[in-house]
Amino acid sequence: MNNKQLSIVKFVTLSNWIIFCIFGAAGFVVFPPDFAFGIILGGLIVTINFHLLAKTLKKAFIPPKIASHNVILAKYYIRFVISGLIIFLLIVNHCVNPLGLLIGLSVVVVSIFLATLRELKNFIIKEAV
Repeated sequence: MNNKQLSIVKFVTLSNWIIFCIFGAAGFVVFPPDFAFGIILGGLIVTINFHLLAKTLKKAFIPPKIASHNVILAKYYIRFVISGLIIFLLIVNHCVNPLGLLIGLSVVVVSIFLATLRELKNFIIKEAV
């Protein structure tokens, strides 16, 4: 990864935690507890999953420990299955509100959208100068 890519990953990782805290705090203030727990648990699942994915990819591309793509895919699918199982159990056991869970699971999407806007702004400013 070059410095630009690392900068984007760092931005998304940091903004994930910030948005997770904002969504979680807002959930407890505005919504009932099961809805707020949905936001918290969904945000926690997706933020930890993204953090582990970023860690796996960083290790995979830094010599001398370059991992094969099969190892990376296996780790991805293991995380995917575990996340799906956790989400399934949370919904089936009525531990959380599914809509709150969906909002929490959107934390990474919001972070990536913000990173895209940031890069677009930098590109437009660079082109204007």
